[in-house]
Amino acid sequence: MIRDLVAGVKQAFGLGRPGRRVPVRPDDILLASYPKSGSTWLRLLIANLRHPDREVDYANLHQLVLDLEVSGKRDFDRASRPRIIKTHGSFDPRYRRVIYVVRDPRDVALSHCEHLRQARRSDDELAIEDFIERFLTGKSAASRVSTAHTGSWGENVGSWLATRSRHSDFLLVRFEDLLDGTARELTRVADFAGLPTTAERISQAVERSVIERSSGAKMRKTAKPGGWRSHLPEAQVARIEDAWGGIMACLGYELVTRDPRSALKSSLIGLLMRGAAGNSEECREVFAGDPSSVPGTLPKPAAIR
Repeated sequence: MIRDLVAGVKQAFGLGRPGRRVPVRPDDILLASYPKSGSTWLRLLIANLRHPDREVDYANLHQLVLDLEVSGKRDFDRASRPRIIKTHGSFDPRYRRVIYVVRDPRDVALSHCEHLRQARRSDDELAIEDFIERFLTGKSAASRVSTAHTGSWGENVGSWLATRSRHSDFLLVRFEDLLDGTARELTRVADFAGLPTTAERISQAVERSVIERSSGAKMRKTAKPGGWRSHLPEAQVARIEDAWGGIMACLGYELVTRDPRSALKSSLIGLLMRGAAGNSEECREVFAGDPSSVPGTLPKPAAIR
């Protein structure tokens, strides 16, 4: 009864969290990603770009770039248009415009595992073999979002690529590219969202969102691309590549335990991407071709080694 009363009071004052029940507006932009893929950093960049005169931090980030699991109804009602809304959920057909942040799943697994070890606050080590088993089945989501809408990395990423990768209202951002060329990638995001793109505003937003200032020292060590090469056993790398090698190859991530051509041919996402491309070329050409040939959405990624 008390719980219902508290919920009623929150709802009356606009403090309730609507979550996936929030009414979608035509100009809403969904910022989607699998957990631990870099969306928090991109949200900081967007918030600092959009609000240069405000102090942006984790305490008010959910008000500036909305979060389906954190922001209250009042935050949604007061947000500037277009609203940019973060989610870790899989494909949601209600949103017409989508920015999707993707990261090498081997590094995602490493970051997830480190997060869970930190959360336990004990000396007990989480066996990486046990963790990878959970990671592959989608039971390891290191976030507040319900795993019912998140799925595994492959299910989450695949759901968006298979349905939206060729759409002009879909923007794919790789975490590795964001690290390598932050100003460049933020400019792509700003162009897509209709935000200011002057060199001065972009530079200021990047400076105010430096990753070293935005995360703890222990977590930063898992932010560097390719950290899995030093910290993830080869057997566990092989398990991840066996499960999602086709998607990884499509996105330009180098496979070390599988032949990429074989992975693409045996991958459902490969078949879908080839169909989307309208020819029999390997699906990585959809992502690696001249961006001008795709409706303004996909970058030209170099292979991540």
